[in-house]
Amino acid sequence: MTEKKRNITILGSTGSIGTQALEVIRQNSELFRISVLTAENRFMELIAQAREFLPDAVVIANENHYSQVKSALSDLPIKVFAGNEAVTQVAGMDEADMVLTALVGFSGLKPTLKAIEARKPIALANKETLVVA
Repeated sequence: MTEKKRNITILGSTGSIGTQALEVIRQNSELFRISVLTAENRFMELIAQAREFLPDAVVIANENHYSQVKSALSDLPIKVFAGNEAVTQVAGMDEADMVLTALVGFSGLKPTLKAIEARKPIALANKETLVVA
C-alpha cells in the first residue's frame, strides 16, 4: 500500500534549519512534498527553492522583494505573496499536513499560533517562539 506524501510548510526555508529540512525532503521525496516556502529577505534563494520543489505558494516577508519573486516565478503555477501577515496566513493553509517553524524570535509567534488554530502539527525548530509567547 502506498502512503500519501505529507505536505510540509517551511516557515524560514532559506535559513540554516530550513535548508537542512529541504535537504531531508530532497532525500525523501517519496515521503514529503513542499506545500509552502517562506523567507524574510533572501529572495534569490527562495526563488531557487521554489523552482526546485514547486510548492503551492511562496511568501517573501520583505515586501520590497515581491516583484522580483513574482516575476521570476511567473512561468510556474506557484502563488506568490508578500509581507509578514501573509507568512501568518499560509501557516494555516489547508494543504499543509505539517508546519516547520524555523523563524527567529518574535517573528515566529503569530504564524505558529495560526498553525495551532488550524490544528496543524508543528515542528518547532527553536525555543525562541515559546519564550516570546
